[in-house]
Amino acid sequence: MTQTTSSFKVYKRLLRYVVPYLRFFTISVLGFIIVAIAQPLFAELVKLIIDTIEHGNKADHKFLPAAIITLVVFRAFGAFFGNYFLAKVSVNVVHKLRQEIFNHYTNLSTEYFDAQNSGHLISLITYNVAQVTTATSDSVKTFIREGLTAIGLIAYLLWLNWKLTLIFFVIAPFIAIIITVVSKRLRSLSKNVQDSMGDMTHITSELVVGNRVVKCFGGSDYEIKRFKTSSYFNKQQSQKLALVTAIQNPTMQILVAFALSGLLYLALSMMDTTNTGTFIAYLLAAFMLPRPIQLLVHANNEIQKGIAAATDIFKALDVAPELDQGTIQKATGQGILEFEKISFSYANSDKLAVKNINFSIQSGQTVAIVGASGSGKTTLTNLIPRFYDYSTGRILLDGVEINKYTLSCLREQIALVTQNITLFNDTVFNNIAYGILSDIDEADVLKAADDAYATEFIENLAYGMQTEIGEHGIQLSGGQRQRLAIARALLKNAPLLILDEATSALDTQSERYIQKALEHVMAHRTTIVIAHRLSTIEKADVILVMEAGEIIERGTHTDLLAQKGAYAKLHKLQFSKKHATD
Repeated sequence: MTQTTSSFKVYKRLLRYVVPYLRFFTISVLGFIIVAIAQPLFAELVKLIIDTIEHGNKADHKFLPAAIITLVVFRAFGAFFGNYFLAKVSVNVVHKLRQEIFNHYTNLSTEYFDAQNSGHLISLITYNVAQVTTATSDSVKTFIREGLTAIGLIAYLLWLNWKLTLIFFVIAPFIAIIITVVSKRLRSLSKNVQDSMGDMTHITSELVVGNRVVKCFGGSDYEIKRFKTSSYFNKQQSQKLALVTAIQNPTMQILVAFALSGLLYLALSMMDTTNTGTFIAYLLAAFMLPRPIQLLVHANNEIQKGIAAATDIFKALDVAPELDQGTIQKATGQGILEFEKISFSYANSDKLAVKNINFSIQSGQTVAIVGASGSGKTTLTNLIPRFYDYSTGRILLDGVEINKYTLSCLREQIALVTQNITLFNDTVFNNIAYGILSDIDEADVLKAADDAYATEFIENLAYGMQTEIGEHGIQLSGGQRQRLAIARALLKNAPLLILDEATSALDTQSERYIQKALEHVMAHRTTIVIAHRLSTIEKADVILVMEAGEIIERGTHTDLLAQKGAYAKLHKLQFSKKHATD
């Protein structure tokens, strides 16, 4: 498939978004047809004026001023309908496209986001869609309006003198060659500009989010250099883009000037017997023709940029969503969990992150998972809500393999609290009652906050539950953010609770409160706890010790200490450290 064919397919797909608004588009085209008709009519009106002056026909004197006003009003109405209704089409198309991209993001797998640059994903919705806006609005408007105008003028010229007009088409192949070569180059350069915009967005996002680390570790110079490199590449590509565009327009103008000069020379020779009005009208129409041609070339340039932007957008939209072939939409909600010979490796990795995992959890039990960083603890819990799909084996929830549930049903059974808390730039209340919890009674939200020992600090905030907490909850302490996340998990009241270092950011007093709350809540649901602090999991029904993706020990706290294995060593190490710091 050639690049031209591919670009045509991309633009054709882009124009499909116009179909629901075909009524507005049709009105717009009719408006531009009026504008196009008005152009040769102006030349014809000039002809009538000259003929009237030459022949001294006073009967037409009253008609001509009215004709001028009528023609101007006629064209103005056409321009209004053309511009306004095409703008309606454009804003609707852009809104629909932007919404479709965002909605698609919500259905993509965790593995996809792991492999992508966040700046590029954000840039698709911002910069790329803006480029598509131009390609589907201003450029389409120009193509329709100026294209019809050029056709109208050429038809008028053919009507006045078809032999002379055909000579003008000698330059058409040269114009076509220039447009083809330049279009290819424009698409390539536009793609580079869009990629560099994604890089800059990503670097800026990292600076904004990680500004404390940047300041503390003296990373300002490094980040400035990184951004400068990306921005410099963007500048280079933008300059090349401007150069290609700048060369194209004068070249087209020179070609058209040669054609017009030749046309003028031939007109003076071939139309010497024609009356003055017809001669002037012909030349006026001929000299009006370069402007729509020039605007058409410019519109083509913008469309090439839009095609490059749309190519990346459609590439993202064509990524398959999370595999959701489950049919079961309701679970028993008992929280019975079984792992049978589970193995899993991340994409582009030959090494198994977890291998041959076997264990079961009965309803209401608490299982703790411990081990060094990188031992596979978090990976194991990420398989349960199907953030990743395991390679071999089975995970059963209430006796049913988890991939037989629909994703929404499966995830309704799970409440999750991670070490890296995710909060949103919203109120405290909305962060607790988030997503599917938004319709829950206010009293239940307040109780969840109370059970998570968050009420005390919430009441001290400026607006209590309605206080805006900033991006990522930046206005709260680490412990406060973690308590809000725990409150959110408690409010969900799911049969299966996963706590991944859920108390890691809490001070000793807060941790004591949270442990009491968790003991109360964990008694009524199946709980998986990942913990570094072994003192927080001593009452767990079963403790699993992981190393290099495998379970190397299992048992109660007392049993594992008696075995004097890996758990006992880890416990002794933490116990000795605790005494050393006391």
